[in-house]
Amino acid sequence: MLSSSVLVLNRSYLPIHVTSVRRAFSLIYQGIARAVDEQYQTFDFESWQQLAVARDEDFVGTPGGAMRVPRVIVLVAFDRVPKRHVRFSRINIFARDGFTCQYCRRKPARAELNLDHVVPRALGGRSTWENVVCSCVDCNRRKGGRTPGQAGLKLHRLPLRPRWTPLMNLMISSVRYNEWRPFLNIVDASYWNTELEK
Repeated sequence: MLSSSVLVLNRSYLPIHVTSVRRAFSLIYQGIARAVDEQYQTFDFESWQQLAVARDEDFVGTPGGAMRVPRVIVLVAFDRVPKRHVRFSRINIFARDGFTCQYCRRKPARAELNLDHVVPRALGGRSTWENVVCSCVDCNRRKGGRTPGQAGLKLHRLPLRPRWTPLMNLMISSVRYNEWRPFLNIVDASYWNTELEK
């Protein structure tokens, strides 16, 4: 139980990380974070310890009795979203392009997708975010060692380096706990992060 996952929010309630229950308890105990319940109330360590554990809730045993496992914590002082380097990998290119061929716009099975250099390497093209796209096997064969214009193909969208945030990475991955959903849903996240009128 202590190694299961807890969603970490910054002070603005934006998801920034996933940590273990053990680390979450440590952060709450030190006063660096507060536990968040299903009604979006926050609790310090002592007040969280006093909450009753329902029959269907995860808990850990302590000398003082059973203690609920927090599934969401909010950091007290941290309000930035850390910059993350997006790895230039096959799965990230597929995700950027929506697992869709950037020439014919079909969404074939993943086994029928591959990567294509817009400007072929034989013509000086490099393996960069701005020159590699997701393509189906048929379009890749049709294009061959030519540019899209030479092959009579047109790019659906220009390839760019993605500007994903941890929020997007969490949304792409599966949501493990229902308590996470309000913070990973774009509509709910915008509710929490819209500037209020004075």
